[in-house]
Amino acid sequence: MPELPDVETWRRYLDATALHQEVDLVRVPAPRVLAGTTPQGLGHALKGRRIDETCRHGKYLFARLDTDGHLVLHFGMTGQLRYSRDGESDCQATACIHFSNGAQLDYIAPRKLGRIALSGSVNGFVAAHQLGPDALSIDAEQFADLVQGRHGAVKSWLMNQHIMAGIGNVYSDEILFQARIHPRHQVKALDSDGLSALHEALHEVLEAAIEAGADPERMPESFLLPHRLDGGRCPCCDAPLDTTRVGGRTAWYCPRCQTLN
Repeated sequence: MPELPDVETWRRYLDATALHQEVDLVRVPAPRVLAGTTPQGLGHALKGRRIDETCRHGKYLFARLDTDGHLVLHFGMTGQLRYSRDGESDCQATACIHFSNGAQLDYIAPRKLGRIALSGSVNGFVAAHQLGPDALSIDAEQFADLVQGRHGAVKSWLMNQHIMAGIGNVYSDEILFQARIHPRHQVKALDSDGLSALHEALHEVLEAAIEAGADPERMPESFLLPHRLDGGRCPCCDAPLDTTRVGGRTAWYCPRCQTLN
């Protein structure tokens, strides 16, 4: 599932391709991805408008319209964007925004698990969906506050979008590996050193992933992600990587570097 670095990569892609172009027509071949609107409602909201700027909160991309309101994109499991100047649609396009200059922006979600919505404001949307603060915006003091009164495995805590928004299964594994913390370590048992290492790793991992365009093959070799597969070995100690189940999700880790105390 696209996580914060993936969505930030798509946000920058949209910025580089589709800003300040008048929308001429909107088509939605797969209406099931719409949340709180209809194909007609989306078309009415976008026609004649331009995307002025974008921002991101967690796994959501917000495109601000030049009059008012925002187009909201969530990429589900495999969602992506494709901009074309020749106006040729991708055959798997879930929704298509045609611009008056002949260009087109396709939202592609082959499994139809993404979501497209409209919102009056970013803050209103975040509040309505009870999202925690964006993971990259959290400083060390806020991070420590978010632990207070929490229970369960630290991996599940990192992935809870109501606590902090943006981290999913893949990057929670990477953050925990860089902090040398076992994914089933209890969040209430984190000491100050563990919290500090975790917060530092969170920023290091997310920023490096954004720099790499969320491409695993461009990640640093010291990262778990390029080795996170069957037969993979720890980039630090060369031990075989292992998996465990945490909150119904598969967690990859190094049993030598990430011991469970």
